[in-house]
Amino acid sequence: MSKNLDLRISDREMLHNKVCSVLRRAILKGDFKPGQRLVQTELAELIGVSRMPIREALRTLEIEGLVTLEPHKGAVVRTINKKDIEEIYELRAIMEPLALKKSIYNFTKEDIVTLKSYHKIMGETDSEDVYIELNSKFHQLLVSQCDSDRILRFIETISRGFPQDTPQIIPGQISKSNQEHEKILNAIIEEDSEKASQLLAQHIQRTGDELIAEMENKHFN
Repeated sequence: MSKNLDLRISDREMLHNKVCSVLRRAILKGDFKPGQRLVQTELAELIGVSRMPIREALRTLEIEGLVTLEPHKGAVVRTINKKDIEEIYELRAIMEPLALKKSIYNFTKEDIVTLKSYHKIMGETDSEDVYIELNSKFHQLLVSQCDSDRILRFIETISRGFPQDTPQIIPGQISKSNQEHEKILNAIIEEDSEKASQLLAQHIQRTGDELIAEMENKHFN
């Protein structure tokens, strides 16, 4: 094995993503209330990690608009704006199908095989963490052959945060998504760009609508 091989960064990224996901989910599910102060030492003890990944995760959640880092007070949970969520999913439902339409005739055989593999594993796994990781990769691959860097950067920006964690927030999301993914994948295999992009738009919009409905009583009173 090469002496230059270094897995520490990768491991740190995995830990960062995991801590972000745990805290993000707690906020979205209402376990942490708007205005509540999040104490790093307490969070570190609850999650079982050091303060460093907690501090890094809180910075990420601030970028996502879920917390505010206030001087001498630390992280405070923000009130989640329903309009912001609606806008994120509205934009995703436009931009991702557009990128898929631009990608579909550029997919290689390897891309199709990989999409099929992701879909198969997502349909078989009992692990929500595995599902979330592969779901993210599945969506990234759907738009990966788009020849517009500007569109891809925009998608990356609006796809950060809670869209990744909907399988752990929306009841039945995994089953619904697997069925919708299969239809999208079949349309891609048939090279029907209009149908594939339409199905992807419906998938994203349905997820957004159900996420808002699930959060309605917890955040939007």
